[in-house]
Amino acid sequence: MTTTPPSPPLATLDVAAIRRDFPVLSQRQDGHRLVFLDSAASSQHPRQVLDAMTSFYETSYANVHRGVYQLAERATAAYEGARGKVARFIGAPSSNEVVFTKNATEAINLVAGSWGRANLGPGDAVVLTLMEHHANIVPWQMLAAQLGFEIRWVPLTDDGHLDLTDLDRLLDGAKLFAFTAMSNVLGTLNPVARLTAAAHEKGALALVDACQWVPHLPTDVVAMGADFVAFSAHKMLGPSGIGVLWARAELLEAMPPFLGGGGMILNVTTEGFVADAPPGRFEAGTPPIAEAVGLAAAVDYLTGLGMDAVHRHEVELTGYALRTLRAEVGDALTIYGPSEPSERGGVLSIALEGVHAHDISQVLDTQAVCIRPGHHCAKPLMRVLGAPATARASIYVYNDTDDIDALAAALVAARDFFKL
Repeated sequence: MTTTPPSPPLATLDVAAIRRDFPVLSQRQDGHRLVFLDSAASSQHPRQVLDAMTSFYETSYANVHRGVYQLAERATAAYEGARGKVARFIGAPSSNEVVFTKNATEAINLVAGSWGRANLGPGDAVVLTLMEHHANIVPWQMLAAQLGFEIRWVPLTDDGHLDLTDLDRLLDGAKLFAFTAMSNVLGTLNPVARLTAAAHEKGALALVDACQWVPHLPTDVVAMGADFVAFSAHKMLGPSGIGVLWARAELLEAMPPFLGGGGMILNVTTEGFVADAPPGRFEAGTPPIAEAVGLAAAVDYLTGLGMDAVHRHEVELTGYALRTLRAEVGDALTIYGPSEPSERGGVLSIALEGVHAHDISQVLDTQAVCIRPGHHCAKPLMRVLGAPATARASIYVYNDTDDIDALAAALVAARDFFKL
């Protein structure tokens, strides 16, 4: 067996110091150090996020936008302050273009249910790609079944990139091109600005699923050229229960409400209602207030690390992982997606010949290595790969070469256990 020569420690982030900020990573499981490699599903939380939410609940919690007493004013300031921090983090021209949702899935459903229902019908088309998460497939399929528009699909190349050979034809007559910025299965980083420009040249709008992009790379929604961008807090060190839809102001102003109730209106009579201006128009009911505070703290944490440094760290660590896993595990291992680390994010979907992904994950769990088996909410992509499931390891700011070495050793143990 060929072994990989030792590599020097990665220099872009102080991972040892970062780990100390994450209480969950200090625990041991069955005598092993916990190795968390499932951040593409949900990342862990630093103390700074946990403390911000706890402090808010202990000192400043009240409902927002309604009360005039000081506690409510502080809560509203914290909630709207979070909106401002998110806007700056993604390069949004205005915080009024930032809508808080339950998650990115709800954000995409909001676009489908509001903009899509108002603008799509028979004879229209929506273009998707075969690497999409179900959250960017099923809402459009549901709406197409009701309104009668066409869904077209961008295929993939053998090395896990989008096949753009026929993109002009696919976009002819389309009203929307909805695509992921980074595949949650292949790790592929898509040419976002090129794709949005192609959509606009054909008169279509562009929706970017940035769930796997915003946590890992510098984000500028204007430079992206996007019309809609969706992402979730729980993949970027923040809490679950809150996501973000960014959209150009003129689009939000023209879109009808998605949900009805308190908080999204200017007036209600027995004859009807007048909707609030964006973003309030799309935030019916009591919003995720403490979760917004947690998201703001996560933004502060990532800003402190520097998103350029985060990206460089992940490119280096992904390259180390690709080299190490191939050398240590051998020919029984398949790693899906681009082979060049700079063309992908830190997502490694793998297969061991003859072993189901769930069995791999269970064996790795005995070594306290946390990875995710399954179709990763991307069944159309799994059919393209010819795999019912993959075992996915995903890295983030608290991972280093020791974690990759632990992953490699656990995969070797799984290979030997199944006598491959």
